[in-house]
Amino acid sequence: MRSMVWAAGAVSATTIGLVIAAGLAGDGDGGSGAGRGRVAATGSLEQLAARVECAPDVQTDAAELRQANCRNGDGRFVLATFATDRGEREWLNQAKDYGGSYLVGRKWVAVAEPGVLRALRGRLGGTVEKSSHHTSTG
Repeated sequence: MRSMVWAAGAVSATTIGLVIAAGLAGDGDGGSGAGRGRVAATGSLEQLAARVECAPDVQTDAAELRQANCRNGDGRFVLATFATDRGEREWLNQAKDYGGSYLVGRKWVAVAEPGVLRALRGRLGGTVEKSSHHTSTG
């Protein structure tokens, strides 16, 4: 990783913000499809579902979590939206106990097979997070 040294007062906070935003807008992972993410889409469950061309079959409709089963030309997936960032992170932490791959945006998560997530990521942006299932013996 390169380190940058900025002369005091030579770069404004706005410029630094634009540099950071430009870095986030790129793939950020060298094309591997994992790791740091693209700038993610935002919106309601229905807006995100429309963006990936699925008619959501809502399974959970609560103030803090809305979750739906979806299917489009890329495959089947679960799409969940959250009222808070903290709620999203708590949900992910619990879900990762079961393993799998997750496409994560701000206050939303898609759960599917890796190939489906790659296709969804092309439309929604976000970051792919992977977890392996851990079992205890004994």
